[in-house]
Amino acid sequence: MLLAAVLDANVLFPMILRDTLLRVAAAGCFRAHWSERILDEMSRNLVEDHRVTPDNAERLKRQMATAFPDAAVEDWALHEGAMSNDPKDRHVAAAAVAIGADLIVTANLKDFVPLPDGLRAIGPDAFLCDRFLAMPEAMLAALDRQAAGYRNPPAGLAELLDWLERDVPDFVAAVRAQEAIGGA
Repeated sequence: MLLAAVLDANVLFPMILRDTLLRVAAAGCFRAHWSERILDEMSRNLVEDHRVTPDNAERLKRQMATAFPDAAVEDWALHEGAMSNDPKDRHVAAAAVAIGADLIVTANLKDFVPLPDGLRAIGPDAFLCDRFLAMPEAMLAALDRQAAGYRNPPAGLAELLDWLERDVPDFVAAVRAQEAIGGA
């Protein structure tokens, strides 16, 4: 069965990282999941940071729901009271438990200790490195599609990697190393 990961709001907040995670999921490298509360937190933060208007935040949520109809986690609240991690992130752990996820992908690992047995939190850099190691061709194809999708400004893989480097430097280094080997 394909690896299931709940994506925390903080990895859905940066646009390029969000796009990468979603494209990698669409390429079949993992199953992406989130709850409505996670998407609400992402939207609220995007609006508060003046990155998008409230209407655009709602449109983004609808687009994600349409593109990933099986991603929504229902009934997560039933598990929230049993979680022992940081109270503000118990809903994320509860969503992971509700669907039997393997991982929580988060930029804030300290808030996910402790977690129930069999569930672990991983940063986006380590997560993408793991997926790249497991499925390099699918990951590279997803990155190529992502780069080709950017029109303003237009981008190639090199530009996309430059944009991603701040959030996921080890992943970018792994892709660049693979490209150097493949291009030689």
